Amino acid sequence: MIIQKILNNNVVITLDANDQEQIVMGRGIAFKRKIGDYVPEEQVDQVFRLANQDTSLKFQELLGELPLEVMQVSDEVIKYAKTKLGRKLNDTIFISLTDHLHTALERMKQGIEVRNFLLWDIKRFFPDEFFIGNKALEMVKEKFGVQLPEDEAGFIALHLVNAGMDEEVGNVYELTKIMQEITNIVKYHFKVTFNEDSVYFYRFSTHLKFFSYRLLNHKEFHDEEDDELYEVIKKKYRNAYNCVNKIADFLKANYNYTISKEEKMYLIIHIARVVQTNSD
Repeated sequence: MIIQKILNNNVVITLDANDQEQIVMGRGIAFKRKIGDYVPEEQVDQVFRLANQDTSLKFQELLGELPLEVMQVSDEVIKYAKTKLGRKLNDTIFISLTDHLHTALERMKQGIEVRNFLLWDIKRFFPDEFFIGNKALEMVKEKFGVQLPEDEAGFIALHLVNAGMDEEVGNVYELTKIMQEITNIVKYHFKVTFNEDSVYFYRFSTHLKFFSYRLLNHKEFHDEEDDELYEVIKKKYRNAYNCVNKIADFLKANYNYTISKEEKMYLIIHIARVVQTNSD
């Protein structure tokens, strides 16, 4: 590997076999070296290849300012998250999570704790991401001897939700708010308290997540229309159908979003299942 650019003592930019830039990390990898020098493979700890050029440049800028240990923990968390979630994460997670972990550690040094007012909802709606958030806190404690508060596990979870949907963090807050609003409508319509550990609530939450994502991005869901099936579902789950109409009215009034017939049908099914299971 030939050094093309030095970001700091532990991070350099080299070219891969296809002459594409890659970010190479290793303790002291740039010590007493200059552009054009060779980097031995045995000194390389991690290599990043980010497809988006703008994201790569931002990541390079960030890496130039952060300790190697923060980058290593962030990379460990991301690798664990990809395995645990079983899906791709947008490259922006390298920027958002690394920066967040560094900021959280700096806040702890200064004795500053930031409350996560969405923590309860994050636990309910994004249990997998929240589990990973807690795992990240364990990794941080092992590496730095610092116990970050549970609120930070929630913030990390939001970054992961974000990266899985290719959206900005601000939208994830809005997404969680919509999920809470819809859940409250269901809860008050049926006068129930959900068993949030049930697989049906998990499926309901997953459906709401992607439904809310479409709403925020003005992307209606359209499947092959089946009016006959819709009528059957409507009659079979009349109370759930009435509840979905309340949701539709609320979303139209507050978000100017019109639920399609297909979306109504799937909401009816999920609501009927989660409510029925809750009353068993």
